Amino acid sequence: MRCTVWGAELRPTRTDLPFKVGDTRIVILKNLHVVQCGNCPEYLLEDGVLRRVDEILAGVERGAELEIIRYAA
Repeated sequence: MRCTVWGAELRPTRTDLPFKVGDTRIVILKNLHVVQCGNCPEYLLEDGVLRRVDEILAGVERGAELEIIRYAA
């Protein structure tokens, strides 16, 4: 798979990413599996990872404004 911006090969790596949930909540997923360009910040989430992210975000605490969760497949 190649980067749509630079054309460089996308490589598997792990990173921390923020997700906005609703109007007032932010969830940071730590150690998330992504494929990322080595030349720019472009990244992609693979289908299985995205499904797991959706499951995690659906179960976040409703009262918290900021939550940090370590990603586990």
